[in-house]
Amino acid sequence: MLQWAVLLVLGPVTGQSVREQFTQLILLAPFEVFERDSVVLKCQARKQTELGTITFYKNNKKLPHEGNDYQIQHADLKHNGEYHCTNRHDKYHASSNKVKIQVQELFPRPVLLARPSQPTDGSPVTLTCDTQLSPQKSNVQLKFCFLKNNRVLGQGCTRSREYHIPAIRKGDSRSYTCQAVTESSRIRKTSHQFQIPVQIPVSQPVLTLSTAKANAVERDMATLHCEAQEGSPPIWYQFYHEDVPLGRGTTSSTGGAAFSFSLTAEHSGKYYCTAKNHLRILRSEAVSLFVTVPVSRPVLTLRTPRAQAVVGDVIELHCEALRGSPPILYQFYHENIILGNSSAPSGGGASFNLSLTAEHSGNYLCKANNGGEAQHSDTITLKVTVPVSHPGLILRMPRAQAVEGDMIELHCEALKGSPPILYQFYHENVTLRSSSPPSGGASFNLFLTEEHSGNYSCEASNVLGAQKSEVVTIKVIVPVSQPVLTLRKPRAQVVVGDVVELLCEALRGSPPILYQFYYENITLGNSSAPSGGGAVFNFSVTEEHSGNYSCEANNSLWAQQSDKVTLFITGLPGDRRGSVAAGLTGAMLCMVVLAAGALLLYCWISRKAGEVPASDPTRSHSDSGPQEPTYFNVPGWAELQPVYSNVNSPGGDVVYSEVWRTKKNTHAVASEPTVPANQNSPVIYTEVKAAYTPASRPNSQPPE
Repeated sequence: MLQWAVLLVLGPVTGQSVREQFTQLILLAPFEVFERDSVVLKCQARKQTELGTITFYKNNKKLPHEGNDYQIQHADLKHNGEYHCTNRHDKYHASSNKVKIQVQELFPRPVLLARPSQPTDGSPVTLTCDTQLSPQKSNVQLKFCFLKNNRVLGQGCTRSREYHIPAIRKGDSRSYTCQAVTESSRIRKTSHQFQIPVQIPVSQPVLTLSTAKANAVERDMATLHCEAQEGSPPIWYQFYHEDVPLGRGTTSSTGGAAFSFSLTAEHSGKYYCTAKNHLRILRSEAVSLFVTVPVSRPVLTLRTPRAQAVVGDVIELHCEALRGSPPILYQFYHENIILGNSSAPSGGGASFNLSLTAEHSGNYLCKANNGGEAQHSDTITLKVTVPVSHPGLILRMPRAQAVEGDMIELHCEALKGSPPILYQFYHENVTLRSSSPPSGGASFNLFLTEEHSGNYSCEASNVLGAQKSEVVTIKVIVPVSQPVLTLRKPRAQVVVGDVVELLCEALRGSPPILYQFYYENITLGNSSAPSGGGAVFNFSVTEEHSGNYSCEANNSLWAQQSDKVTLFITGLPGDRRGSVAAGLTGAMLCMVVLAAGALLLYCWISRKAGEVPASDPTRSHSDSGPQEPTYFNVPGWAELQPVYSNVNSPGGDVVYSEVWRTKKNTHAVASEPTVPANQNSPVIYTEVKAAYTPASRPNSQPPE
């Protein structure tokens, strides 16, 4: 039956408002609360006090409850805390006293004990489940259960705190637990797991002897291993050689013990070990060991017919170990590759003969083995001198053709020859560079210019002589530079009918160079310069020829465009055609007369001054035949027309006359067609030619 605590809280009423006055409110709670108890908290007021809304609080936090009683089912530690209640009425508000609830354990977790604590294999053991009820709950009855690996032992849970095991075995030293349970089974507590350390006497140990090889050889490491398969730790192991202890002994908990030592001839004999724990000591069976003497380190001797080994010589390799049990097997090696072997049944050494080639340079050694660990000699280095072979000169370029500005690599390598090898590079028999790399040939990098075209070779030499490579020819191609387009016209202002010459020239570039001429990005024609230089293009202008002209130079390696040149053509407006035509006709006739007079005057002056003889090439060339007008027939451009003189317009009575001269240009590559010979045409052609000496050439353009 729970005891209840009553606490009255009195508050003054006089001088307070009706809503703020305190009433007497009491929270009733049991003095002691044990786990799994049912607890009821009662909130009561004095008589003649009206109850309003009752609210319960735990640690000043409101509890979700309505009514004058607050009930806790199956109390546990989470219900610990301070509780109080409040009464809220329309006229007043009151708070009760605070009650602290501390839930107590009915009994602590049990502890499992074993007697004796370290039983031996086959001895009886008593298990005890120890716990204590709270004095206030001494009337509660407990039951006890014993478990092994979570399985209940015996008849299950009883009121006895002990469980008896008649004879415990080594396999029984596993996980044991016990449980204390109330009769109502409302409270059940389990002890921690407990291992029963069953003590086992040590069994007879087993001794094993291991060496690095099947036969024990002097200087080998030998290992003795002693282990008892059964026995409670700790176990003390001791090794013996002919009843003489080896070392100080070893203590081990598991896995046995080992003892290692380096063998000598004195270690031959019998070995055994002992194993001991606190219950008994046992001795192993004896193991015999026989130590053989290995071969000593052999000495390799190289016997050659001369001081320096040369290709074709026969040398002798002699290998001998000064000590070791026969038979002894000798093996000879060149760069760790076996050459051959020989056996010495009664001891001593062995020899191996070798006819030298170039590949026999390198390191030699020998090995001696008599069944134990093989011994090898020191390494002897043999250098076979080989003359250099003809070197190969390889040209490595970033592209198929050698281009100015490219970096090329000249690689010279002789496949045979004793180092050091000196490599020399030549251009037209002029030394470029010398190099003596340790191996793999030599290389020489060259940034190409136009002057690097020519023949290249290399030479490889060592102490036995020199050899030259084949000649490699390099032709360096120079990319074409940006061409310059020059517009040559007969006067400052070009008019319809003038003959204009386009000169396109790239100052640099390997020939042949192909030139193409463009008018407003339309191809006019092309010309090739097989030996470099520039190219020209002539045409007679019309009103439609105003615009932008350009050219392109291409030598199959690079194409470059010139800057654009603009040509403005002055035409003849239609409303002034009659008056202008009449004026032009008169002017042209005057010019014809003046030209004829000037020509006669020039010839007379030349004869007088003796500057131009009668057989002057200029005159002869002029008199040899009429010079044809310049005409270009440009495919795809129907507007280009030949130059006409004294053209009668078929549509009127206007007569056009024009006097012009042509100059033989050494750069011109276009053809010069003759004056059309259409006899049925109503057009009449007339032409006047003029020749000038350097002294008499006019300085100004003809009048427009």
